[in-house]
Amino acid sequence: MAGATKKTKTTAKPRKAAAKKEKAVQGSKPAKPTREEIERLAKSYWEARGCQDGYAEQDWARAEKELLKKASRKTAS
Repeated sequence: MAGATKKTKTTAKPRKAAAKKEKAVQGSKPAKPTREEIERLAKSYWEARGCQDGYAEQDWARAEKELLKKASRKTAS
């Protein structure tokens, strides 16, 4: 096999491209609200309802949903 050419390894692409792509993906995700933010908003819903017990899960879910919606609006802007 005298006529065969030796293949050389191609160099890897620079890592900068991967880092830029990762930043772009991260930038498009809405930030997840912290537990403290959800807790504050849920407590405000509880207080607005007259401090009635029995709705903690609903208040928490409502607060989390509202904060996620606000976060997604910020990233869309």
